[in-house]
Amino acid sequence: MTNANSIGWDDTVLPFQLDNSDIRGRIARLDTALAGILKQHNYPPQVEALVAEMALLASLIGQTMKLRWKLQLQVQSKGPVRMIATDYYGPEFDGGPARIRAYASYDEDRLTDGAPIEQIGEGYFAVMIDQGKGMTPYQGIAPLSSESLSKSAEGYFAQSEQLPTRFELSFGKSTTADAPEHWRAGGVMLQHMPKASPFAAKAEGVGEIMQPTDLLEDDEKENWNRVNILLDTVDDLELIGPSLEPSDVLLRLFHEELPRVFDKQRVHFGCTCSEERVRQSLSIYSAQDIETMTTDDGRVTADCQFCGAHYDMDPVTVGFEAEKDA
Repeated sequence: MTNANSIGWDDTVLPFQLDNSDIRGRIARLDTALAGILKQHNYPPQVEALVAEMALLASLIGQTMKLRWKLQLQVQSKGPVRMIATDYYGPEFDGGPARIRAYASYDEDRLTDGAPIEQIGEGYFAVMIDQGKGMTPYQGIAPLSSESLSKSAEGYFAQSEQLPTRFELSFGKSTTADAPEHWRAGGVMLQHMPKASPFAAKAEGVGEIMQPTDLLEDDEKENWNRVNILLDTVDDLELIGPSLEPSDVLLRLFHEELPRVFDKQRVHFGCTCSEERVRQSLSIYSAQDIETMTTDDGRVTADCQFCGAHYDMDPVTVGFEAEKDA
């Protein structure tokens, strides 16, 4: 892979629409952005794979929304991997990159030799949208799937948003001869154009987790099934290999569906932490509270779980009594 190709293909999300099927989608590739996320921590391989999958999901889902600020995807689990949090920040200006960060919390002594998804136990998949100051945050949850995190995301959209959604993802360590081994991820997201189904509106059924086809009527279901059969033919090299541009992958898969592509969105690794934010988070505590947080060296310290940044502050300068004591 040449450097020029790497710049053009990697760390981008390309929106598309299938005009013959009334289906929209996204195709994404993450390389440098994913490396930026994973190099902050020495995760075991199973945890790395789960973080890679969540980062890819956040990039695909985040680009579908007109975000003013932040989308967070979160997994809360009773398994060895207790939590995965992924933040996607919309571009700060037209044409600018989106930013993504992620981290996982896990019990290393409980990890097994099983597949990555086996490290996730009973729990839930959460979607949180923060549109910024003055806007009411949104949160929705769905049960975790035992198949994959992408299946959990599909269940969330079917159950909470009444949007038939499909993800086909690939991620793993690239071993090309001209580059050091590193994690790479690519995937496709399909979504039927928004339309609440009669099934969802009537609230009928027995309370089972909804499937995408539950939301579609006959003609729509036929279109959805046909496009999903086409997506089933994609292979890992098409999603994460160096040979095909995302637009070429779409033509190979969906040429009869008349794919139309739009402007791609660049995605960078980026963290929003700062000393000012740390001080703001500590501003609710009294001097007595701050004293309990002070180290033996007489400092208040904090580490960012996303990027590993370390903050070291004088205790008299933090807390709501800081100005009085300073």
